[in-house]
Amino acid sequence: MRLNPQSLYMTVLITSLVATGPLSTDMYLPALPAIRTAFGVDTFAVQLTLSVFLLGLACAQLILGPVSDKFGRRPVLLGGFALYFIASVACAVASNIEFLILARFFQAIGVCAGGVVGRAVVRDVHGPEHAVRMLAFMSSAIAIAPLLAPLIGGQLTLTLGWTSVFWTMSVIAAVLLLITLLTLPETNLWTRADALNPKRFARNYGSLLKDGAYRSYMLAGAFNFSGLFAFISGASFVLIEDLGLDVEFFGFAFGFVVIGFMVGAQISGHFAKRVGIARMVEWGGRLAIVSGSIGLTVQFFVPPSVFSVIIPMALYLVSVGLVLPNAMAGAIAPHQDMAGAASALFGFVQMAMAGCVGMLVGRLHDGTPVPMMAIITACGVLGWLFTRHPQANA
Repeated sequence: MRLNPQSLYMTVLITSLVATGPLSTDMYLPALPAIRTAFGVDTFAVQLTLSVFLLGLACAQLILGPVSDKFGRRPVLLGGFALYFIASVACAVASNIEFLILARFFQAIGVCAGGVVGRAVVRDVHGPEHAVRMLAFMSSAIAIAPLLAPLIGGQLTLTLGWTSVFWTMSVIAAVLLLITLLTLPETNLWTRADALNPKRFARNYGSLLKDGAYRSYMLAGAFNFSGLFAFISGASFVLIEDLGLDVEFFGFAFGFVVIGFMVGAQISGHFAKRVGIARMVEWGGRLAIVSGSIGLTVQFFVPPSVFSVIIPMALYLVSVGLVLPNAMAGAIAPHQDMAGAASALFGFVQMAMAGCVGMLVGRLHDGTPVPMMAIITACGVLGWLFTRHPQANA
């Protein structure tokens, strides 16, 4: 039975599909030290399983967006989650770090369908005026994934070992694939036969990049998200190894930080229409600078502790909740005829930049929170600069 596109059940399904992206990142964070020990590699090698995942998301979005513009959202979601299932099983049976990194890359390509196509479905169903509000409230709901995922991942790692995390992902993939097959209707009423034509392909992305407002929203969102990913990629090593947090409590610390994102997303949902997208993004950019600077400064004046990291990061994630849904909606809303391509390019830049930042965190990690917090602060400053671009207020 196909779902009504406007129904609550449809919203829950799309939210679940989109949430598999952060779930695939955050559920195995507590297992990173265990994976490093299992394969006998250094921190940078293990961190590559995160950064390569992000790079896989980035590359896939450039293709999956236009593919969904041509063939529809439904077949892309089905194919993506079939690949996600296969790759999750491959991660679980990996015998060395190189195979795990490769499997994570293909896992990212599959799960990417949930994010890029799911956002385009929201734009298809709700139109530009209501898409901001829906994306903001969906972001708040999606935040449950990174809130619960590290708790679940930590318990799985302690009781069944790190491979159980990927077996759990494969079960989630199979369930969502079946539900999507049975219930999801096609929502793309503007399919374009030439969406994959190389000239059309280049023209779509070229026209988006020439749009000053689109560029500003995209880069503001990308830098803001990169600060978040700097924390994601470094958190398990900083909190567990450097600051001595027990693995079973990592999920609670991470969850405390994620609550900040939920607060920011709720503020966006309630005030974006009244205040305006551009102003919400700018306010979020200012908050990112303040919170990042606090987090970096306290490392030099306060004895290192879990609280000196997670309290400023919770404040930083309020800024992420303000910036990301508004920047995404502001970038996509004017481009109804190529919403998939607009969502894909936004996601590509966001994920590619975050993947590079994650590798930088791994390289600079020195056994203290300072390099991670310095990178987060730099991302906050750069993101805010693009919220000040005059085109962003158009």
